[in-house]
Amino acid sequence: MSDKQQADQLVIAGKTYRSRLLVGSGKYKDLDETRLATEAAEAEIITVAIRRVNIGQDPNAPNLLDAVPPSKYTILPNTAGCYNAEDAIYTLQLARELLNGHTLVKLEVLGDEKTLFPNMPETLKAAEVLVKDGFDVMVYCSDDPIQAKMLEDIGCCAVMPLASLIGSGMGILNPWNLSLIIEQAQVPVLVDAGVGTASDAAIAMELGCDGVLMNTAIAGAKDPVRMARAMKLAIEAGREAFLAGRIPRKFVASPSSPMAGRVA
Repeated sequence: MSDKQQADQLVIAGKTYRSRLLVGSGKYKDLDETRLATEAAEAEIITVAIRRVNIGQDPNAPNLLDAVPPSKYTILPNTAGCYNAEDAIYTLQLARELLNGHTLVKLEVLGDEKTLFPNMPETLKAAEVLVKDGFDVMVYCSDDPIQAKMLEDIGCCAVMPLASLIGSGMGILNPWNLSLIIEQAQVPVLVDAGVGTASDAAIAMELGCDGVLMNTAIAGAKDPVRMARAMKLAIEAGREAFLAGRIPRKFVASPSSPMAGRVA
């Protein structure tokens, strides 16, 4: 890793990460595939749906933490499947107990089962309670710059606007809103939901996002491990392109070779 790459690292809740690719732990065929894909992605943060995945609640079932141990990864418990603030708060309090006081969490409060769009009034309510309770809250939200700012003002350590609907693979449908959120944010902005392939991840990073969280795009691919590797490269390429600074878009041609001093 170059000196510039070492200097350009992601910081969330005071902890530094080399990888800007965050991954989910669901939808894989088994825990071995989960482990292999996570390793191929070279992710350091893996999110876990407390209501759906066993991390110790059931001592008789396979434990995800055996495949992705907390000694190697930052486990990010999330509230997938919660549709109100009360359930989300309780779920993350349970996660804190299961993970020995772990406070970095991902809050998501859904609005309905069809779109899985965030319920922002309930999200804001839950975020306020959790921050006051000492949690470091990364929060799934709509791509609304006003709501994102409200979450930041509450004290969330990262905002995670959706690119498109969860699991849709539709990519980034509203880059302008994402750009507005990025421009104003003083905390990391990570795209969450909607990524379908490597180019979507690269675009998110080229816009200036600090990272991308994905699950279905990797786990649902024909070859999840290979897709995980592709996503890693896309995140790195997109970040490098953002830092390099793209040329401006113009409606006229510009020759790549100088016109002065031509032979004929």
